[in-house]
Amino acid sequence: MNAGATQGRFDELLQQAQASPLVGWDLSFGGRVTTTPPPWNFERIVEAHARRSPDMLDLGTGGGEWLGRLAFRPPRTVATEGWAPNVVVARERLAPLGVEVVEVEGADDNASQQDGAEQAHLPHLPHLPFADASFHLVVDRHESFVPSEVHRILAPGGRFVTQQVASDFNADCYALLGLPMPAQPRWQRDTAAAQLERAGFAVEDGAEGTELIAFADIGAFAWYLQQVPYVCPEFGIDACRPALERLHHRIEGGEPLAMRQKLFWLSALRPA
Repeated sequence: MNAGATQGRFDELLQQAQASPLVGWDLSFGGRVTTTPPPWNFERIVEAHARRSPDMLDLGTGGGEWLGRLAFRPPRTVATEGWAPNVVVARERLAPLGVEVVEVEGADDNASQQDGAEQAHLPHLPHLPFADASFHLVVDRHESFVPSEVHRILAPGGRFVTQQVASDFNADCYALLGLPMPAQPRWQRDTAAAQLERAGFAVEDGAEGTELIAFADIGAFAWYLQQVPYVCPEFGIDACRPALERLHHRIEGGEPLAMRQKLFWLSALRPA
């Protein structure tokens, strides 16, 4: 492909990225963003607990994509979501499956919840609109949570299972764009376990690992960073255009474009 055609394709891909909205929480961009999962299968972990529970609450369901894919859900399954456009999408997807979707304000990032500050009465750490001991299983995939609130709504002997994105998950993204990595509050498996234990949980299981996110073209990369701005708040198509063009030429030369994302999961019990 000659230089003019390469430049034209570059401009076209970026225009497409700017013009394509996100619907629900499907980040595959029509198959142009693919993910190699971590060593565990979070869906199977959740399903194993769901088969032994009479009910389940999914925190931050997005558009309901992940919850709707589960092979098994307890007869009473409820989901929360904090972003109004996703509430509509989730209800349309999950209502036929018998799942109620409740609009709930999201909690602050757990990394910003300092020691002793995980108290649900604080204005920025909202209550979950459920009675005490309402659920026997609460699950959470990549959503911030208030440990004391999750503990409150779980019945004694109930379980909380979460998969979280670690605080240094975006190091590869900054390196690809040639940007300095900012200082970030620490959010890792051990800090999450400490928050849960302070709230009264007994942490029983978990692991750390990495998933690989690959991009078919520079448009997919730019689109992804626009839709998940917390990955790189400094990103903008115009501001990062020289870096994007450099990466585009790299892809056109046959070199793959991918970044690692560090994850961890935990299973914690509210003691009976």
